Order: sequence, then structure tokens, then C-alpha cells
Amino acid sequence: MRYLSNKIYLLPVFLVLIFFACKSSRPDFTSPAGYDFKKPEKFIMPDNLLEISGIAFYKDKSDTIYSIQDEDGRLFRQAWGKKKQLHTTFGKKGDYEDLAILKETVLVLNSNGEITAFPFSQATTQKVQRPKIFKKILPKGEYESIYASQQTGQVFLICKNCKEDKKHGELSGSIFTFDQAKQELIPSGEINMDLSALISSGQILKTGLKTSALARDEHTGEWYILSSVNKLLVIASPDWKIKSTHRLNSSTFNQPEGIAFDKERNLYISNEGDELSSGNILKFKRKS
Repeated sequence: MRYLSNKIYLLPVFLVLIFFACKSSRPDFTSPAGYDFKKPEKFIMPDNLLEISGIAFYKDKSDTIYSIQDEDGRLFRQAWGKKKQLHTTFGKKGDYEDLAILKETVLVLNSNGEITAFPFSQATTQKVQRPKIFKKILPKGEYESIYASQQTGQVFLICKNCKEDKKHGELSGSIFTFDQAKQELIPSGEINMDLSALISSGQILKTGLKTSALARDEHTGEWYILSSVNKLLVIASPDWKIKSTHRLNSSTFNQPEGIAFDKERNLYISNEGDELSSGNILKFKRKS
């Protein structure tokens, strides 16, 4: 009886130790300065945007959000919080991963590195007429991230899966300047980011960051680099030096595939859905 009694007294102590052990093993989910990732405003997508990927705003205005999904060549538009959406068809079925709206031109990125461009004025039509497709302008690889700067007219593309990046523990990309008059993408530089610190610390896989979306805070020049595979948001300086990392809670960020800022510097992240959950866009208001 005394032995059984001792076991009963020790049970609460054992449970407390298990609680603290589990608590200490949980990853730390942090938020970038100015935002609280624990308090999003969630916008549930309709069924045809279950696989929502890229998102963008026209001139950073948040009254209408533009988006694409993986398979269909359609540009969707809808008011924030309203499930009803309209769309224009810009291409055949493919693997469309991200988009950017640069002044009066829409740029849609295919995973093979091809870019479809068409006038923003056609975003409200039933079908885009004579879209322009840029082929073989990027090194061979898989691409999911495009960002266009309204200030400089430059277009930035990051490789998700490139052979040389794996060898050297880097993130690479290409920079173009878009000539609005000629509708041409002019090569203007390269992107290189050292990932060795993230790999050695175990924050990302040895195979790389696996970037799924890219945005820039034009007020600070900082890059916001999203990785769905690693469930990570990396913030880098204007010259692509890592400043901070933020692990994303999978209960909030199911499959983060798109990222954008509006003119009030509110941050938006889109998530693909699955068999159990709908696609969504999360809005994080900028804290004063």
C-alpha cells in the first residue's frame, strides 16, 4: 500500500515534467515588427480558389484583390471580404504560381519561368487578347516568386529550385527592367543570398529555402520572402542580407503561397486549401 501511495504522489510531478518538456520543445512562432501573426483577419476563398497562389493589388489599393490559382489561366478579382469574384482568362491550363501588377501591366509567372504579360485594362474583360509570353529568359529551374517595383519599374524573380543553389547553399534570382512602351523585359542584374546560416541552424532544409512568394516593403526596402515548404518568413535588407526569420504556425498558415502589401503597409498572405480546409487570404494590419 505504501508503494502504491508513493506512486500516486509522484504522478502529478511526472505530469508537470511532461508538460514543461513538451512546452520547451514547441517551436517559437514570432511576428515581424509591426505585425501580429496571431491576430489575422481571415478571408475565406470560394471553391474555385481552393488552390489560390499569387495575390496582388493595382497601385497598392486594397479595395480589390487580384489573384491566380495553380491550374487555370485566369486572373480573379474580388472585393475584400466578398466571396463573389469575376475573372478574365489569359491562358491555357498550366502551373501558374505568382503575379505582379506593374503600373498598367499584369505579369503572371509560370513555374517553368515563363511570364505572361497583358494590359491591366483587359483584367475586366472576358478574355485577354494577344497576351505576350516571355520564354527562356530565366536560368533553368522552378519558379514561384515575382515582385514588381512601382517606383523603379524593376521586376524581381527568385528561383525556388535551381541546381547551383543547392550546391552553394544560396538563393538566386534575376532582375529585369520592364519597358512599358515596348513591352519588353530588359535584363538588369542578379540576386544572390547566402543561406548557409539558415541551413546550419536547421531553420531550412539543406535543399534550400524553397521560396513560394516575394514582396517588398517599399518604405524600408526590406524583402519579405515566404517559404511554404519550410513554413518560414525571411526578412532581408535591400541588398539581400538576412535580417530576421519568423517560423509560421501551420494551424494559421496552412500552405502560404502568396504575399503582398497595400498602400497602408498592411500585410496579406494567401494560403492554399486542402481536403479539410478552404483557401484563404490573411490580412495583418500594420500596427502604429
